[in-house]
Amino acid sequence: MHGLARSGGSQELLRWVSGRADGWAGLLDGDGTVLHGVARVPDAASAGSAVLAADCARELSALGARSSSFDKGPHTALLFALDGPPDVTPPVLAVVGRRPLPDGLSTLLADAALPLAMCWAAETVERKRRRVDLAESRGREAVLHLLMTGQLSIAHQVAGALKPSLPNPVRVCVVECAGRDRDEVARVCAELSGGRSWIVRCPVYAHHLILIAPAGPEPADARLGPHVASVVDDCVVGISEDVALPDTATAYRQAFHALAVARGLPERVARFGAAPGLALVTGAEGALWADALLAPLLAHLPRRSQDPGSQELAATLASWLAFSSHATEHLKIHRNTLSARLRLIGELLGLDLHKVADQAALDLALCIRATPALPRPAGPGGGPSGPPGHSLDDILLLPAVHSWAVQQLRPLGGAEAAGGTEKAGGTADPCTTLRTWLECEAQLGPAADALAISVPGMRKRLTRLETALQRSLLRTPSARYDLWLAFRALDLAADGG
Repeated sequence: MHGLARSGGSQELLRWVSGRADGWAGLLDGDGTVLHGVARVPDAASAGSAVLAADCARELSALGARSSSFDKGPHTALLFALDGPPDVTPPVLAVVGRRPLPDGLSTLLADAALPLAMCWAAETVERKRRRVDLAESRGREAVLHLLMTGQLSIAHQVAGALKPSLPNPVRVCVVECAGRDRDEVARVCAELSGGRSWIVRCPVYAHHLILIAPAGPEPADARLGPHVASVVDDCVVGISEDVALPDTATAYRQAFHALAVARGLPERVARFGAAPGLALVTGAEGALWADALLAPLLAHLPRRSQDPGSQELAATLASWLAFSSHATEHLKIHRNTLSARLRLIGELLGLDLHKVADQAALDLALCIRATPALPRPAGPGGGPSGPPGHSLDDILLLPAVHSWAVQQLRPLGGAEAAGGTEKAGGTADPCTTLRTWLECEAQLGPAADALAISVPGMRKRLTRLETALQRSLLRTPSARYDLWLAFRALDLAADGG
């Protein structure tokens, strides 16, 4: 019995007892709730045995007895109250079998009570530990979600209870634990960072950890990513630039793009080194355009109290643009709920959310709104003013945006990437491959058909482009929005606006 208790716990011990009794064995609460139940041969009779055991457990509890025997029809139920801590009501061991019961069964059950009580106590502690771990993990997910959506004050309040406090500025690392237990890698990361980093199990990708580490003039954690990669053999690490805490969402995208590059490097670690985000170079004109584009969404008032409001719809849109269908895991909602919200968002904004062009416009607008440092021109009365009727093309024609687009596509080479007017030629040309993929709404199948190659061949081309661009293309968050905007900016400039 002690060997079974160590190797299989209460379930295996109860299975052995049920075999010796040639009947049903289980642990029950005083109110008759079956905690664990095992029958040697599960059938309809075993269900009746469980009902009989529940009735007897309630009667034993009412009598205040430690053990008892109950007869009903051809069956006999033997009950023993297990020992437990003074402040906890222990369960009852119940065995139901047909008469006559095997000789010595009562003595056997009395002997089994001690290892069963030990197993029950250990399993109770383990269940409580798992609940605490799950609650902490969900709390850290909530803090990350609040940071991603710009709700800093609430994020600080929750983080203050969980510890450590949120650093500012921060550096975000995304650790991919290929084939390793994520909990084990999280423990290693906590030790390497001295407990000063926020470690969040990614709610979208089961093998990802998100580390929010302190950054600053004295980069104490500058080597955190390389240290993790050197200690954990099969992990890959992407590291963001140092950003202010309100820009955590931007830093996460940077780290995710760096992760795509790190997969192809022997050292398995890479730091983000692409051009500044487009939201930072659009200026006041971009801020006005974003406010106008998102105004119908942000002004939406739900008809019913249970319907999502404007802020919830905006958060849903941001999550879907970042994670596509994985937004259901990020937001903890059903896929039908996500579809309904996206339909409503499309109707409010008058956009087709299935088109990369409209997705890119919305992604840029949300990034601009999440950048509070951008100036908004003020009119004579102190309110916002500026040239009315800004369109996305007007924003993309700004000189600063053109320079950004050239820098984005320069790794591809060719006249197009340099901002010239000639079109790249040949289906194997990187720009042609990328353009075709984007024109096919970032779908591998249609893009492969348009280029007359196989889907695996198309995937290989995009994988090589990920290394050249140092951005993620095939997995969300993807750089497809920035690349579509960059191509559009260069096309507008080449066509003279």
